[in-house]
Amino acid sequence: MSNKDFAFGRENFIIIAVAIVLIVIGFMLMSGGASADGVSFNPEIFSTRRIVIAPIITVIGFVLVIVGIVKKSKQITE
Repeated sequence: MSNKDFAFGRENFIIIAVAIVLIVIGFMLMSGGASADGVSFNPEIFSTRRIVIAPIITVIGFVLVIVGIVKKSKQITE
């Protein structure tokens, strides 16, 4: 199986892999903040990490997925 059999080049796969890692990290940063007893309010759900940083990282990941798909591979097609 040669490189010509793939729709994407190596760079595309690396970009998409990095993007998936960023998306997973973003969702992990958004998680948590539950109250201890399940009824009381926990203000930690409104932390800067959960409402600013995590969504930015996630959006960057999604944009990188698009870049990884759209980027033209440097392979020479014959």
